[in-house]
Amino acid sequence: MARVEIKTNAQLQQMARAGVITSRALDAAVAAARPGVTTAEVNAAFERTMLELGGTSNFYGYYDYPATVCTSVNYEVVHGIPGDYVLKDGDILSIDGGAYVIDPATNRQWHGDSARTVLIGNASEARAELSAVTREAMWHGIAALATAKKVGEIGLAIEAYVTEEYGDKYGIIEDYVGHGIGSQMHMAPDVLNYAVRDLGPRIKPGMAFAIEPMLVTGSIETKVLSDDWTVVTVDGSDACQWEHSVAVHSEGIWVLTAEDGGASELARFGITPVSIPA
Repeated sequence: MARVEIKTNAQLQQMARAGVITSRALDAAVAAARPGVTTAEVNAAFERTMLELGGTSNFYGYYDYPATVCTSVNYEVVHGIPGDYVLKDGDILSIDGGAYVIDPATNRQWHGDSARTVLIGNASEARAELSAVTREAMWHGIAALATAKKVGEIGLAIEAYVTEEYGDKYGIIEDYVGHGIGSQMHMAPDVLNYAVRDLGPRIKPGMAFAIEPMLVTGSIETKVLSDDWTVVTVDGSDACQWEHSVAVHSEGIWVLTAEDGGASELARFGITPVSIPA
């Protein structure tokens, strides 16, 4: 099993800086996403804000990926490449992006990664519910991390919420999962969005995770299109992704890609996120 990176508080604070840049760049991308706008323009909005804030894209050039964000529309699950697709009234769009900063003292990179789903124009109630359920599943996973002993408890909480509240109405994608994050964007361990018997590594202060459930309204079977990136549902059913990067430290957890550390959402779980100590 690959070793899970343990960060110092100072390194987690660098990740929080990258996380805020990622969050604000996503704000710009979400604001740009409306009917008549291309996914390339959504990408440009993210990139422009990220650069203004001093971040560098960790998506562009990653295994030759050609853009700054992934824009996945309707039946596209993840890794959709921005281009000349014109967003239409009623579309559901997942925007996945990230940024890194460089610690001037060590010249090391520290990464942020986050995704949001946007309803374009007058989307259907079904698409609105899909996004709301996926978002809520993410927050259940984050809340579980606050008290979890092992990484697999995140997936237990995500699956429990989805199945207990909605039965088999939504499928949880298994081919693509969350991950560790830190000095690289993708690191050990895998962070599953579903329950398995082996709960994986023990959680320790200094770890950080990207928690990113992806839900679909039909079969969880996926395929990759000819561009070698875009993942779609085989049956053409709608898909949705939400993601936050979250740090664990000695005093609690902090959502790195939420400017309030996740306080506004975690309050209803009885959890108060704690700023990363100096």
